[in-house]
Amino acid sequence: MIEIRNLYKRYHNHHGSQWVLKDINLTIPTGVSVGLLGRNGAGKSTLLRLIGGMDSPDRGDIVRNSRVSWPIGLAGGFQGSMTGRQNVKFVARIHGADEEIERVVREVEAFAEIGDAFDEPVKTYSSGMRSRLAFGLSLAFDFDVYLSDEATAVGDRAFKAKAKEAFKARVGKASLIMVSHGEGVLREFCEAGIVLEKGQARWYDDIEEAIGAYHQATDGRKVEPPKIPTSLSEAKQQLMQANLEFEQVRLEYQIASDDPARNNPDDALRWRMEESRERMHEARRYVQQFQSQAKAKPRKRTTKTTKKTGRP
Repeated sequence: MIEIRNLYKRYHNHHGSQWVLKDINLTIPTGVSVGLLGRNGAGKSTLLRLIGGMDSPDRGDIVRNSRVSWPIGLAGGFQGSMTGRQNVKFVARIHGADEEIERVVREVEAFAEIGDAFDEPVKTYSSGMRSRLAFGLSLAFDFDVYLSDEATAVGDRAFKAKAKEAFKARVGKASLIMVSHGEGVLREFCEAGIVLEKGQARWYDDIEEAIGAYHQATDGRKVEPPKIPTSLSEAKQQLMQANLEFEQVRLEYQIASDDPARNNPDDALRWRMEESRERMHEARRYVQQFQSQAKAKPRKRTTKTTKKTGRP
């Protein structure tokens, strides 16, 4: 169980020092996987770092009655002049895994898939390589609660699939507190949700309720839970609809990006595009699943009947 009591957090910069989080009081039960939702700048990553002990609150307390990971994918804690291998060994020693260092190194090296760069200084890594290394390192230890900040969005499609499978392997053994703009990912891994809005946090026992509340607060849209198709024709219909939706949002995003009056594309529109892309991929997976089932289904044998002619 994780208890957050009267938590306040703010950062001082040239814009002032407004509170990012104000008087947050939450109890995250043991064994419950939670999705953190909120618009950009709402404080999702900040709250995740505070829960993981990577940052300290200005006021209030966080009581952890379980082993909590650092945010998976957080690559800022590496020593740049040390190699990936040396960093992994260093972290393993800090966590008291002296007798398992070689196992940890093997697992991280295999999972990160960065090849010879594993023995190069981390300061020469791309941001993606750093995130892969951090992801593999996080999963090499047994925590009760894993923290994830867009971790499943790291890397190419194959690595993203690998990251999802790694999370699936831990669900049941441990719980997750996850930040993701992919609603499909949140639906897949999380039971409950926390919505951050204007420094406040609200707990929802059901992730669907949390997603609905998030959309209502950010863009006024009412989002219906996705329907699972029951046939190939229904799956194809959903795929066609998802393709049309994605193309429409992509066009809106492109128009917004090309507008010279704008410095940056609208974040909400960007994430709408990511959500529609995810729904398109999900619909395609259902189509492929039904097609595979149809191919695997054994065909019925037809028996030929011969007419009796009465001849000997």
